[in-house]
Amino acid sequence: MTFMMTRIRVDDFDSWKSIFDGDPPGARRAAAGHRLYRAVEDPNQVFIAVEFPSPEEAKAARQRLLASGVLDRVEVKSEPTIVEQVESIAYA
Repeated sequence: MTFMMTRIRVDDFDSWKSIFDGDPPGARRAAAGHRLYRAVEDPNQVFIAVEFPSPEEAKAARQRLLASGVLDRVEVKSEPTIVEQVESIAYA
């Protein structure tokens, strides 16, 4: 599995989320799904994991995201990075 991982800090999660849901840059149009995480001690710190069927689709999405300028509206803690899942273990 290939993911684009990004960590940002937003001023207001609910306002940011409504923009994220609209996907103005079209970064998720080829995505298989996504997960959002919020820091417990700072709920405006957001971790985004978007899953893609291939590294090529993830790289194209990253380019659309970077070119769109939407990241200029938030504090980027970790640039969008393309990663591949190495291991996933669930504990009961």
